[in-house]
Amino acid sequence: MTPTQIKICGVTNATDARACVELGADMIGFNFYPASPRYIEPTIVRGIVDTLPTRICAVGVFVDADPAEIHKLAKTAGVRCVQLHGHTTPVACSDLAREFRVIRAFSTDARFEPEHVGAFPHCDALIDAYHPELRGGTGQTCDWFAARAAMGYTRFLILSGGLNAQNVGRTIAAVTPHAVDVCSGIESAPGVKDHCALEQFISAVRAASPMTNASSFRS
Repeated sequence: MTPTQIKICGVTNATDARACVELGADMIGFNFYPASPRYIEPTIVRGIVDTLPTRICAVGVFVDADPAEIHKLAKTAGVRCVQLHGHTTPVACSDLAREFRVIRAFSTDARFEPEHVGAFPHCDALIDAYHPELRGGTGQTCDWFAARAAMGYTRFLILSGGLNAQNVGRTIAAVTPHAVDVCSGIESAPGVKDHCALEQFISAVRAASPMTNASSFRS
């Protein structure tokens, strides 16, 4: 087993990005969806990404964007990974996967079936809560049972939706995802990270991580 990875999404400034790095996050998400309150210009992201350690995976988040636009903006921002919400097809994802790490997002609405994840073999899967208007950052928890079932259809599963320091340990125990994603659960306002809450969240993930627990047991 490997430690549960941590993705901090909706980062909008260099100060918060630096805190993510210093506290031990593995992935940092930047939102390129103009309707989002956490939107950040790709050119600004480039200035942040250029300062990040190579171990950090910078992720560009898109919603129903054209593949050509995704490619252009990701290159401008300097991100190596793209996270796709909406209706991006398996073919488009496969094409993008030739150059980027691709995370395909799924919401656990009434139509979601774990098997849907299997249609995107070249992608990691992010399982999020359903909201009729918002794409991420809703503060609502997803269907943990459905997320657990989706584990069998993807190479790498990221669990998102309503996570915080208080519930992430239970989430990891119930789903055993490869990574967890947090956004609103560590914010003082949309796009403004609370560094104390961020530290508490990361500590809670490390305490609940299977690798951490195994090491503690052996000692």
